[in-house]
Amino acid sequence: MLQRLVHVLPPRLRAVLRRIPILVLLYRWLRRGKLTRERYMFAGLAAAAIAIGLATSSDSRGLAPSGALVLIVLGGGLLLKVRALLALLGVVVAMAAYNASQDVAAIGPGMIATLTITAVLALSLARTRQKLGVQGLRGDSMLLELRDRLKRQGELPELPDGWGSQVVLLQAGGSSFGGDFVVSTCDGGTLEVALVDVSGKGTDAGTRALMLSGAFGGLLGSVQPDRFLPACNVYLQRQRWDEGFVTAVHVVVDLKTGEYTVESAGHPPAVQFDAGSGVWQVSSAKGVVLGVVPDLRCVPEHGTLRPGDALLLYTDGLVESPGSDLDAGIDRLLGEAERLVPQGFGSGARELVETMAAARDDDCALVVIWRT
Repeated sequence: MLQRLVHVLPPRLRAVLRRIPILVLLYRWLRRGKLTRERYMFAGLAAAAIAIGLATSSDSRGLAPSGALVLIVLGGGLLLKVRALLALLGVVVAMAAYNASQDVAAIGPGMIATLTITAVLALSLARTRQKLGVQGLRGDSMLLELRDRLKRQGELPELPDGWGSQVVLLQAGGSSFGGDFVVSTCDGGTLEVALVDVSGKGTDAGTRALMLSGAFGGLLGSVQPDRFLPACNVYLQRQRWDEGFVTAVHVVVDLKTGEYTVESAGHPPAVQFDAGSGVWQVSSAKGVVLGVVPDLRCVPEHGTLRPGDALLLYTDGLVESPGSDLDAGIDRLLGEAERLVPQGFGSGARELVETMAAARDDDCALVVIWRT
């Protein structure tokens, strides 16, 4: 294909191209060894750049798309590695210089500046993708797959008749990734749920949350319930992270009797709604944030969910505000949650989170478990 492309060029143009060292080196490189997928993409983009350059130089009415060279450079930034992209930029520069030597009006200072800026952006994009070891749009699709996996992992398992649950995750700034996540497991008779908050917000905390969600999800159900938070603490101790901290609340519910146990590691307290008295009871379960002390000891709290009762787990993004007391934020949350009682805990959970998060720029999460 490459040889046929060269032979169709006018002899005078071939003579000019042979005087450009970089084009000669590229020609020899393409003919050497097996043509890989990247070489095919490079050959296609280079051929398109040459075709655009030739069309521009022979166009006397200003109809040739000289600006399409910008698209060639952008395509190279998405599809090629840095070395191949530099070679493609050499072809683009050679064609722009050839057009400039032919006094083509389209190749002026504005076009040169546009090509330069686009080349810098394309190189930056190619370097980032090369560090990740992915090319093209594969890196974006990988992030989408990770986001979907995290969302599926955050969904609570299907519960038996007489029980309901709802999870709402709202990331700061509308990001797909955040520092709040949920892991859960259910064997039919026992439900385990852990709500975890990684310090930071949005994408900054999302990378750590992605790693921890897999690790904590593997621990949940694999260790005894009373060893879950200590095991998470040991895992974080081994990571030796310098940035931020991690809080978590862990709940184990017996789906036959309604008895539950709550353990907290520096997390805002869980809240139970008692349908008999109509009162919201704030949990007293306490513990140190994860990863700080080598031997984590949590003070659990036990309770029972009767028909009509509900249990709320939430992150500090729902209740904390600068200059405001945490208890005031919890009181406001419970005041808004009162509206869930007559309309049902599942139907208004997202509206509750959106109302509480309206004045905050932080990741917010809410888990509601209720008994009908």
